[in-house]
Amino acid sequence: MSATDPYVVTLAPHVHAFVQPDGGWCLNNAGFIGDADESLLVDTAATERRARLLREAVLAEGLPLPRTIVSTHHHGDHTYGNGVFQPEARIVGHENCRAEQLAAGHQLHLLWPQTDFGRVDILPPSVTYSERLTLYVGGIEVRVLHPGAAHTTGDSIVHLPEQGVVFTGDLVFHGGTPFLPMGSLAGSLRALDLLRSLDAPTVVPGHGRVTDPTAYDTTERYLLWVRELAAEGYAKGATPLETAREADLGEFAAWRESERLVANLHRAYAELEGLPEGSPLDPVAVFGDMAAMNGGVPVACHA
Repeated sequence: MSATDPYVVTLAPHVHAFVQPDGGWCLNNAGFIGDADESLLVDTAATERRARLLREAVLAEGLPLPRTIVSTHHHGDHTYGNGVFQPEARIVGHENCRAEQLAAGHQLHLLWPQTDFGRVDILPPSVTYSERLTLYVGGIEVRVLHPGAAHTTGDSIVHLPEQGVVFTGDLVFHGGTPFLPMGSLAGSLRALDLLRSLDAPTVVPGHGRVTDPTAYDTTERYLLWVRELAAEGYAKGATPLETAREADLGEFAAWRESERLVANLHRAYAELEGLPEGSPLDPVAVFGDMAAMNGGVPVACHA
């Protein structure tokens, strides 16, 4: 196995994480839960090929193909592979996740036209909820919680209380930079408080290695720093790009996708202007500024 191959981590009996190094753009984590009778999947993958690797991993653990997929949010790296698990699986997600996924369509194809995504059908949740939902799979209680607008407006946290495991979706990027333009900075801080309250010792982030609750603290420090940086830049009349270019990344300099800072400043500026959390930003401006921060080169899909 090479350092870039996906791998499976057994977190507890019948609970597994599917981790995709290096955790950069389009290399998300997934999870699967269950026994010989039934299984549940948390998220899929960005390409058909990678979703098939996930499918093989589920079968290799002796589980049947999942009858349920929980989508932690609508982004294509977490949902493009849904079709690989049809027709067996129903898809569960927050009601906003369904609306956002239908609105986004093949959005990753537009961002990364050179990437071979394979066959991708847009398959949004067919079962939706508004605040919380509890599922039972192979005797395991699976709590699905909506934190409010955070990474997106349709995020879901998947919590296994008996096993002490939480799948955060992209509320946490372990070793990577958070990404807020489709959600809320203030909401992301509230989501971290909710995650802490679950008291789960094992944390599966949306991207990066399996970790523990210390990831909440480092994420929070970053978000508070962005909020302070935005307030200073906004008060001076500097643009998000000007503010990002002048920033000293400090302890966050080693994180992947540091160019996301300018995208996060766009969201922070919108909140300073009083726009509602999760209100749409101009994607051309956001991704254009990220390219400018990335040496003038558009950010690359790693899948």
